[in-house]
Amino acid sequence: MMERYFKGVQPNINIEQIEAEIALLPGPPERALKIARNFSECEQVTEQREFVTYKGVLHEKNVCVTSTGIGCPSAAIVVEELANFGVKVFIRVGTTGAIQDDIELGDVLIPEAAVRDDGTTKEYISGKYPAVASYGVVEALKKSAEAAKVRAHTGLIRTNDAFYGGKRFDEVLKKYRRANVLGFDMECSAIFTVAELRGLQAGAVLGVVGNLAKDEHCYKDVNHEPLAHKYKKQAEKAVENAITVALNSIKYLES
Repeated sequence: MMERYFKGVQPNINIEQIEAEIALLPGPPERALKIARNFSECEQVTEQREFVTYKGVLHEKNVCVTSTGIGCPSAAIVVEELANFGVKVFIRVGTTGAIQDDIELGDVLIPEAAVRDDGTTKEYISGKYPAVASYGVVEALKKSAEAAKVRAHTGLIRTNDAFYGGKRFDEVLKKYRRANVLGFDMECSAIFTVAELRGLQAGAVLGVVGNLAKDEHCYKDVNHEPLAHKYKKQAEKAVENAITVALNSIKYLES
């Protein structure tokens, strides 16, 4: 395994140095660009594999945004390698499939903790160790959502590795609905766990692009144009809301 505190150019995100204490972590590179366009003094730092990084200034703070791709392995890599250059706060700007009936497409989830149903974090520490978001980051995100009048839900998220779920999906869905988990994602547990182990802060805001319990999502009924258009628009709004909440949360973070 590569030395955790690898010096010099980071082998995966390909960054030599970056002056930022706060990092926003979307999945896709195109969302990273959309976020970066809100920075002043914006500059693309590097691009390698799924990792694209921009830096700039937002709310008078030095910030960066790095795309993580899909899943916990790459998300953990990004946190590790940005932390090597002094980044202290990580905010995932992602999407989720909700699993509770009262959550609508277009809403956002602000997880307080994540169920560690992934494989990556088990390489770090026992499965009994909790994946918990930092209180200050969660509070900043909640304040931002309230100020922007974005409908937000705070609670538990479940992070897993399989997008398509497999044969056990219905059983898993029922289990976590009963446990009051809000939704499923594929990165939060790694970001929360790695940040905590390194003494850093982390949180997340997730746009609700589907509700698995109600079988509503942005990939459904692609052959039924009016319904497909409706779900697509709601999913786009969810991503916009997540970005808005993440960007404005920075002004509520304590220095």
